Amino acid sequence: MTTWDGTGLPPAAQARVDRAGSSAVRSSLLSVPGHVGIESCGFTPVGEVMGCIVQYIGFQGYGGCGWYGAYGSGAWGAGYAAPPTVTSGAASSSAWAGFAPYVNALYHGWDTAIARMITEARALGADGVVGVSLVEHHLGAGNREFVALGTAVRSVAATHVSRPFTTTLAGQDVAKLVHSGWMPAAIIVGISVAIRHDDFRTLAAQRAWSTNVEIDGYTELVTAVRADARHQLARRTAHVGADGAILDSPVRLTVHELEVGEGHSDHVAESSVLASAVVRFHRAETLPPAPMMVLPLRGAGVTTRRKAAR
Repeated sequence: MTTWDGTGLPPAAQARVDRAGSSAVRSSLLSVPGHVGIESCGFTPVGEVMGCIVQYIGFQGYGGCGWYGAYGSGAWGAGYAAPPTVTSGAASSSAWAGFAPYVNALYHGWDTAIARMITEARALGADGVVGVSLVEHHLGAGNREFVALGTAVRSVAATHVSRPFTTTLAGQDVAKLVHSGWMPAAIIVGISVAIRHDDFRTLAAQRAWSTNVEIDGYTELVTAVRADARHQLARRTAHVGADGAILDSPVRLTVHELEVGEGHSDHVAESSVLASAVVRFHRAETLPPAPMMVLPLRGAGVTTRRKAAR
């Protein structure tokens, strides 16, 4: 059995790529419309590619909410300030903000899976990977598998790229982009985890005798974590030099309780957003046609007013 030091592709994956490169058979995950769409914009499928990593996630960061009954004033009660919502991206200069270590582990998992998928695509001489799906499996005991799976495509032109592009978009959607002057660039993931202290007012709103009222603390929690996930998506999109990003699906959100002290639990929210970054390579220079002047078809001197019946 070949010993693998963790660099490059795992031996089994490398063997699969070698077989695919020496075979005349080209596998594809594209649908029929996707296959036709890819060929219509100058690409041809060259094989199915995959990248994966199994990662143990143990330390997730500081579990506290960062609020210890800070003394102040406000509508939350005499002598107490409103508890803050601490997000993993709150302090961009610190790697320890909130659940930042946990979020960085998630980024490492997805980035590694995508990078290994790109390595397989490059070995097949591909210029891009389309229709990519990202799947996460919980294997128990803190172990998680991150998988990126897609179809590698190669340009029929003589010029090829050094780093293949990646996109979650289907083949027919890629064709629409290319024909409109846009090109897929990279898959972007934005992730944020936030925690907020469940203070007396938040807990009181959930009592059996409470009326139908908004729990503004939870509203703030889910709003803040979604906003931070979108901010991280925008930051990573700008980092790759893209002109924009197309969201693959609605922003995901999960909320769970976390026991931060004896007899007390706070709420943690996790949000992620998946998108395909795109760049513009062509902009139409022609203006839309000017409105045409409409001329009457009747001859000169003929009135358009209907003559009264005699």
